[in-house]
Amino acid sequence: MKLGVYIQVPFCQTKCTYCNFHTGVVAREKYGPYVAAVEREIREHRTLDREAGIVLPEAFADAVVDTVYLGGGTPSLLDPKDLAKLLDGVRESFSCEWSEVTLEADPETVDEEKARGWFQAGINRISFGLQSFSDRELSAVGRLHRREDIERALPLLRGAGIGNISFDLIAGLPHQTAESWGATVGEALALGPEHISIYMLEVDEGSRLGREILKQGPRYGAGTVPGDDDVANFYDFARGALGAGGYHHYEISNWAISGKESIHNLKYWRREAYLGFGAGAHSFSGTQRWANAHDAAKYAETLAAGRIPCEGLEELSAGQALDEELYLGLRQLDGIDIEKIERDYGVQLSARLESLERNGFVERAGAVVRLAPERLSISNEVFVDLLR
Repeated sequence: MKLGVYIQVPFCQTKCTYCNFHTGVVAREKYGPYVAAVEREIREHRTLDREAGIVLPEAFADAVVDTVYLGGGTPSLLDPKDLAKLLDGVRESFSCEWSEVTLEADPETVDEEKARGWFQAGINRISFGLQSFSDRELSAVGRLHRREDIERALPLLRGAGIGNISFDLIAGLPHQTAESWGATVGEALALGPEHISIYMLEVDEGSRLGREILKQGPRYGAGTVPGDDDVANFYDFARGALGAGGYHHYEISNWAISGKESIHNLKYWRREAYLGFGAGAHSFSGTQRWANAHDAAKYAETLAAGRIPCEGLEELSAGQALDEELYLGLRQLDGIDIEKIERDYGVQLSARLESLERNGFVERAGAVVRLAPERLSISNEVFVDLLR
């Protein structure tokens, strides 16, 4: 059994205006105690899980960890030695054959010493939160880096030996236009990362930008956020440009040079097992889902008392598992084997799919059902209809 490990680092230098994640800006003195708490959770997870009522399948006893993902937040803020402690905790607590170890990083946090330290710790993939190559757009949403930071950081990573780089870009930022979006996509392609993710901006009502949009205020460029149709057009433009640039579109938001698809993230869409450590981290055993408390201080305090801060432990019903098979599977461009799903779950899905196929939202070729390419930008609407 192959197992993924996710480690959450919920710290940032600043909070983006569109963000409503459970992350925070804290003093650096807080980093060390948090790392110690996560390391303890990793090393003692079997005992802590059992006491919390989490039942890991027998297959976990012989599982091999093949991917680790350090996400956040901005885990690249941590000292490389602290990241190495977390990875050593995984090495010493699991059987490991790592094929992919990803670190999320912001460009302004990268320097030559850090890049070397990351590589020496075992990190072989960087997921860069670039969002845009337009300084105006970056400034509007509170990002600290600028275009020149991206161009400075990339050679440092490659020079340190990290040869697998992913760019995150956001379609729909304030002040974004078709022209500026085209320039962002073009500059990303020119730098030649192995992987590119394109996310369409979804403004949470609880974020600073969301509240400003609701009250029709002027701050954060709220009045310049592109409309839904424009964002969909930006996404479709990127889809064409990345395809022409040799990138394989394998998931709604993700493109890769062949062979560089994210092994870890594919586990989520394929409903494979993964364990999450850290404040707010989620886990999936195949039958249960659970999460840790989001508040980093509460998380650390609970672990110091010898307990796991587990929240929302849920045993999945067959119906919930089926819904996950459908909407997570359809996120992948390869689609789903509908006949296999019907056999596995003892259901008939023709009625669910008939109207979607008739209206051009999905395509069927034998047993394989896929989202129609021209409907990818409105996939959430398709999923809502599918799961009614």
